[in-house]
Amino acid sequence: MKADAKTIGTAAAGVAGVAALAAGGWYLFEKLSEKPRHRTLEREGVFELRAYPALLVAETVVEGERRAALEAGFERLADYIFAKSRGGEKISMTAPVLSDREGAGERVAMTAPVLSEEAEGGWRTRFVMPAKYDRASLPVAPASIVITEIPAREMAAVRFSGGSEDANLERQERRLRDWMAASGFEAAGAPEYAFYNSPYIPPFLRRNEVLIPVR
Repeated sequence: MKADAKTIGTAAAGVAGVAALAAGGWYLFEKLSEKPRHRTLEREGVFELRAYPALLVAETVVEGERRAALEAGFERLADYIFAKSRGGEKISMTAPVLSDREGAGERVAMTAPVLSEEAEGGWRTRFVMPAKYDRASLPVAPASIVITEIPAREMAAVRFSGGSEDANLERQERRLRDWMAASGFEAAGAPEYAFYNSPYIPPFLRRNEVLIPVR
């Protein structure tokens, strides 16, 4: 027996409602997740100059196209913090997920398709560890993951919503570099990308950032 249009419409509405509820739950969870402490030294609209303390991170490197490498790196790190690739307790998820090119030096400007190319050494994905941990108290990581400390540093940042497509990251990096030049800030390294939300969250609600270390 064929389902009528009303039945199909009701079922579709129910599925959409469940999806919206799940996305809302994820959004709230991520909004309340622990985030790295920092001091805002300067702010102009969506642009900021921040001072970060030293951060303890778990990082992994995956070769290949950027978005595929980020996904693979995320899954590897998630298996570590949620105790799927090791024994022991779970580690609380923090935000954001950090991504950059391993061993990338400073460059004046980004030109397409740099973000989609495989860089020497691959793409590095990092999870910042909760503040309550130090190296000694963290569970032992598998060989594919390194526990390391990022030294204290100052970072210029631009915050934006939307997807993490190469073109969007390129556009935001150019905006940030223009603001840095106008503000007299000199880049001290390659750009890094910070993603605060999961793919479950609609793009217009996502928080993303491009960050560049400054001298």
